[in-house]
Amino acid sequence: MRLSDAPTFSTKPASNSNRKPLLLILLIILADILLFDRDPGLNLFLFTNLVTVGLLICSRRRLSIPRILAFVSFSLILSVPLVETASWMGIAVSLLGLSCVSLGTAGLIPRQWSHLPLGLLRLFLEASMRPFRHSSYRWLQRSQKPSSQTVWHHLRGWIVPLGFAAGFLALFAMANPLIDKTLRSIDLTFLSQLFSVWRVGFWLLVAAFLSLLLRPRLKRLPTRRNKIAANFPALEEGVFGRAALLRSLVVFNALFAVETLLDLAYLWGGANLPDGISHAEYTHRGAYPLMITALLAAAFVLVAMRRNGPGDKSALLRGLVHLWIAQNIMLCLSSILRLDLYVEVYSLTELRVAAGIWMGLVAVGLFLILLRILLRRSNEWLIAFTSAALVITLYAAALIDLPAFIARFNVAHSREISGSGIPLDANYLAALGPASIPALDTYLVSLPADTTVRRIREELVWRHFEHSHDWRSWTYRVERLDAYLNKMQLLQDEAETKKTDG
Repeated sequence: MRLSDAPTFSTKPASNSNRKPLLLILLIILADILLFDRDPGLNLFLFTNLVTVGLLICSRRRLSIPRILAFVSFSLILSVPLVETASWMGIAVSLLGLSCVSLGTAGLIPRQWSHLPLGLLRLFLEASMRPFRHSSYRWLQRSQKPSSQTVWHHLRGWIVPLGFAAGFLALFAMANPLIDKTLRSIDLTFLSQLFSVWRVGFWLLVAAFLSLLLRPRLKRLPTRRNKIAANFPALEEGVFGRAALLRSLVVFNALFAVETLLDLAYLWGGANLPDGISHAEYTHRGAYPLMITALLAAAFVLVAMRRNGPGDKSALLRGLVHLWIAQNIMLCLSSILRLDLYVEVYSLTELRVAAGIWMGLVAVGLFLILLRILLRRSNEWLIAFTSAALVITLYAAALIDLPAFIARFNVAHSREISGSGIPLDANYLAALGPASIPALDTYLVSLPADTTVRRIREELVWRHFEHSHDWRSWTYRVERLDAYLNKMQLLQDEAETKKTDG
């Protein structure tokens, strides 16, 4: 992960220490202008990248031009979902990008990218514990020392001039009625709004967040490898010994084989179920418990196939593990099929979309575990690739308009449109928000007399126009919906004009 180190920009330590407090104040002012009391939107994207620029300016290390461009590009790419819409997934991905840039500018990025998840974990652990430390008190003690590198040294030079200037101004107001009238005409009520409790609290939260990024630290993890290694022989001879692992894998494969055969027969093959059990019940009851089963199986595999353990040394145990992982992957695919069949009957919801994504991630994780065993990689390699799959999934989900997709799916598969399934749940589409307006229009084209859906559509339009149209709250998703509504209004006006002329 190293880039070229030439040419470089160098900063002196003294100027850098003075630059951070000034930049912190500037970023707090920008956060107040962009974020405070504003709907989230483009402002989050702008502030994220402004923080990135600030981190690069205050870097304690010499940064080359390629490295600077890499950090800026990385931040821009990970914050793109915030341009689409301000979702929690986009915010999480952009915060991940800021954390990586913070580590990079401080020289804490590991040389091997597979160690990056552990580095981020240490950064988050240290950040969560820092407010409970006494660093602020020690910083206050240092600031009282006569040092040219402290903020106090620069501020105390203004005490005498400002104090005497205030006194002279008061005397001049007493002696000159023009000055007194001018001072009395100044309206200071805006200060009550500027220094409101919520605003000051917002400043403090932003300052705390920025201070963690400007001064990143990694938590030192305790090393107990010798103690754990000493306990491994006893552990291997007991719960996770070769005999225990062999028996466990034989029993587990037999149990999973029963479930796999049942799914192949009734779920994939379409065989008739016994009396009293419907396909809907069969598909619905198995989706979520099977995911928990797969997660427990993954945890067992990681313990059983630890480095230099009995499972790593025995070809028979490795073969049984491979078979069990394959059955777990089949289990995940069956869970996805169960969910798909259930959605076809009972429509789509955000929770069911999340469940489908989660099932896919579990299947990918199991496949990566299998690769880790076959390629004899470390657990750090496994964690790195699993984390990358999770980040890619969050990034893609942040760019997709899931409420609009769900609304279109439910309208297309409703009984009124497709002739099968369940009736359209218009109230749920209303809960999805204005993103479901195009889907409702499609529904109204086929059933224009449905007054309930038309009323919900009008309420969603009003809700959309009530959304703040300030430039700081702009998103591409809202812009697309604005363009769609304007187009539909023009078509409606043209239709009424033709009807009137006719």
